[in-house]
Amino acid sequence: MDTLGLPAIDIPTVWAFIVAFAVFAYVVLDGFDLGLAILFPFCPDRRDRDVMMNSVAPVWDGNETWLVLGGGSLFAAFPLAYAVLMPALYAPLIAMLLGLVLRGVAFEFRWRTERARGIWDLAFMGGSFVAALAQGIALGATLQGVSVSGRAYSGGWWEWLSPFTLLTGAAVVTGYALLGATWLVMKTGGALRLRALRLARPLALATLGFVVAVSLVTPFLEAAYWQRWFAWPGIVLTAPVPIAVATVAFLLLRSLGHGRDYSPFIYALGLFFLAFVGLGVSIWPNVVPGRITIWQAAAPEASQVFVLVGTVILIPIILSYSAYAYWVFRGKVDPNHGYH
Repeated sequence: MDTLGLPAIDIPTVWAFIVAFAVFAYVVLDGFDLGLAILFPFCPDRRDRDVMMNSVAPVWDGNETWLVLGGGSLFAAFPLAYAVLMPALYAPLIAMLLGLVLRGVAFEFRWRTERARGIWDLAFMGGSFVAALAQGIALGATLQGVSVSGRAYSGGWWEWLSPFTLLTGAAVVTGYALLGATWLVMKTGGALRLRALRLARPLALATLGFVVAVSLVTPFLEAAYWQRWFAWPGIVLTAPVPIAVATVAFLLLRSLGHGRDYSPFIYALGLFFLAFVGLGVSIWPNVVPGRITIWQAAAPEASQVFVLVGTVILIPIILSYSAYAYWVFRGKVDPNHGYH
């Protein structure tokens, strides 16, 4: 309690939730357009690819605002964690940024050429795949823990590479492809929608398989993970998570079986949300798992409060213009109109 008798606010905890929210918003909003590009090989028709890109053209670049916000928030609020994690993840993060740059350039250039359109389609696919894979690898490397000595990263250049990080990389690629397929089911019609619907079911099953595989391996990475999920009384609080995952998975598969338009995308987002919650349950209250807590990594409180004021103003603005963009461009994509 503070001097006025009001509950004291733990600023590092507030910042931890802001960073988590920004990261999740990025995964949700940029995940489906990365996944859409990953599906390009299954949609070789040029007209279909044009419609696919037109479905995200109004919103795709704004989605990456959340990536900037998440990275900037981590740097501002938890500088020690930023200083430790960046050297540990240089390789996958650089690969991710190069992939995002390549896909951004390809998105613009493929509309300006006829002769080289196939090359830019390939660049769009490759950049998106690399970005998604790198994000999954970075997630796995963070979850498995990094070597820390004192207040600095002490591991080698290749510490991020392991069977587990490759597993999480494949899981993210598959999950993004599922988001892309369900997005197309929601936003397109005709033969393209039917193709996306056929792709979505095996992608949903594969994503569930990866969720189960990662969930089974994760408790063995750190003793704290095992205690959090399986020790009493914590298991009472964590048990609802896998139950909720099974429920959402059932609803997702049923909605795909019934050929729904909107609910498959919503349930796919729900699956990602529950997976994100599971990661949070495992990691909390660490920002560098098993090494550094949010309080140890936090910037001075005065600095956190100063930046928090601007962030509290900025986030509603970002949410407002993002929501407005999605509202304006709601509904099915007209295959005869779009980005040119």
